[in-house]
Amino acid sequence: MRFFHVLLATLAVTVPLVARADSPAAGKVFKDCAFCPELVVIPTGSVIAGNPKDYDDPEPDAPKRPTVTIAKPYAIGKYEVTQAEWEAVMGSNPSENKGPSNPVEHVDWRMVQDYIAKLNAKSGQTYRLPTEAEWEYAARAGSAATYSYGEDEKKLGEYAWFAANSGNVTHPVGKLKPNAFGLYDMHGNVWEWTADCYMEKFIAGLKDQKFSKDWETGCYRVTRGGSALNLPMAVTSWYRASLKQPLHNANLGFRLAKTLP
Repeated sequence: MRFFHVLLATLAVTVPLVARADSPAAGKVFKDCAFCPELVVIPTGSVIAGNPKDYDDPEPDAPKRPTVTIAKPYAIGKYEVTQAEWEAVMGSNPSENKGPSNPVEHVDWRMVQDYIAKLNAKSGQTYRLPTEAEWEYAARAGSAATYSYGEDEKKLGEYAWFAANSGNVTHPVGKLKPNAFGLYDMHGNVWEWTADCYMEKFIAGLKDQKFSKDWETGCYRVTRGGSALNLPMAVTSWYRASLKQPLHNANLGFRLAKTLP
């Protein structure tokens, strides 16, 4: 796995505002079908992104931390997609550390796209992977800190399965504390695929949709969140990693997203 720790430029992402009276309320948890994942409606707004330590230069002209602004309603998985959810759609389970409530793993980006296509056909819904900006916005849950709950690394084991407490294996989803948006395992357990190709300034990637759609480019796809095998630095809200397609392993999974009215 290739890891990247980068300095993000001062950028703002603004998605065109869509306000609808029938839009689901922020924080609502819903499930479209018996074999569909539970999703949480994410509130629109802005959050300061990036690594706080990269922007602690006191000079007046020092770069400022980027702001991610989400104005278009969307929902994201309350949990990482489980092995039971995968098997209900695909009929098989590629995971190494078996358990119906454990996150599915050993899935590459193309396998995830196949799952989404079959899930959408079977359910009549329009699930997708989250963009990288959507993932960070959801992971932070309003926090500009290193972790969704703050800066205290000693509390990480309350929220994340990582090298210090996991035994180097994945665990059933939802067993630790959620973030302020009600999302579980955004830190640790398995790395999570996003829709985007890796770009040094990830926010800029949203301006060119080919980075989210074109498998044939052979790009490195962004993964986020860290895993049960990683040290605290890699399970932060800001740490970015990328994988060359079609790599897959026992600490790599995903969660779904969905655009809302």
